[in-house]
Amino acid sequence: MPPYEALYGRKCRTPLCWNEVGEKKLVGPEIVQQTEDKVKIIKDRLKIASDRQKSYADLKRREIEYKAMLERVSPAAYKLALPPELDKIHNVFHVSMLRRYRSDPSHVLPIESIEVNPDLTYGEETFQILARELKELRNKIIPLVKVLWKIYSGEEATWEREEDMRVQYPHLFRD
Repeated sequence: MPPYEALYGRKCRTPLCWNEVGEKKLVGPEIVQQTEDKVKIIKDRLKIASDRQKSYADLKRREIEYKAMLERVSPAAYKLALPPELDKIHNVFHVSMLRRYRSDPSHVLPIESIEVNPDLTYGEETFQILARELKELRNKIIPLVKVLWKIYSGEEATWEREEDMRVQYPHLFRD
């Protein structure tokens, strides 16, 4: 049973068979001509809808140039000028990966409160251990702890290896 018939309980009436119910079926060249006319109507309506959607897209379309761009590698890829701190990152990007930045005051962090290390990382403070769990692999068991971090944007909890946390933060494990 076709899906349409199972869903609606009747056979699908395609636009090619728009004949009135009870009307006798045409035979010969008349039905061919009628079918061709209906196919032409369908194609015309699809063309009109497609043109309408294209006109909407054309109104919003525009060429975007990037200021930090060194060269255009292809119509869809740019080579960007990255700061020296990011020299280990590949500097050719597909245009789908590039987005316009919309400023948001919540993205700005006060510079005084962040202490950045020379390797461009910053420290996070552990607040407390929330849970413990044993992760079982095929032939070993790894003890994990769920740590609540106190970071600059608020609080965040992550699962970490217990032995690593004991080495870095022994004050959390004093019983």
